[in-house]
Amino acid sequence: MGDHKDLTNEFAVDKIKDLAENIKTCMLCTYNLENKLQSRPMSVQKIDDLGQLWFLSDRNSSQNAEITQNPTVEIFFSEPHDKFLTLHGTASILYNPEIIHELYDPIIKVWMPGGEDDPNLSIIKVIPEDGYYWNNKNGKMVAIAKMTAAFVTGKTMDDGIEGSLKL
Repeated sequence: MGDHKDLTNEFAVDKIKDLAENIKTCMLCTYNLENKLQSRPMSVQKIDDLGQLWFLSDRNSSQNAEITQNPTVEIFFSEPHDKFLTLHGTASILYNPEIIHELYDPIIKVWMPGGEDDPNLSIIKVIPEDGYYWNNKNGKMVAIAKMTAAFVTGKTMDDGIEGSLKL
């Protein structure tokens, strides 16, 4: 079994930034009116110094409607064999042209044809409350090699580190 290290406050923020900024794409999960989890892939545009995650979204999207009804969200980041991060938090919808300008990336035009000035472009801000992380101490290639060796020898060679996050 790997190491366990729970992180709080700025150490939790540092871990969120370390994992999420490298993975970039996550599953943003909201709750519908029947309180069922609804998931969709989203790209985080920014993680600020408080650990808050910022996304751009269509104001008419299902995620925006569901966040308006219930602001509780779950976020899952995963890079196979190497990095995993789950976050539980509260989301809000913002409409601020200055923040949109800061977060905007030209690839957004694929989903928002009007570009940065599209009137339907909105911001989802997520304030994480807690979460859980798991990653390898030595990187993906070492992890794959250790997994292969463990498979062949039948011995555990876990070099992971995991723990809870509390902000």
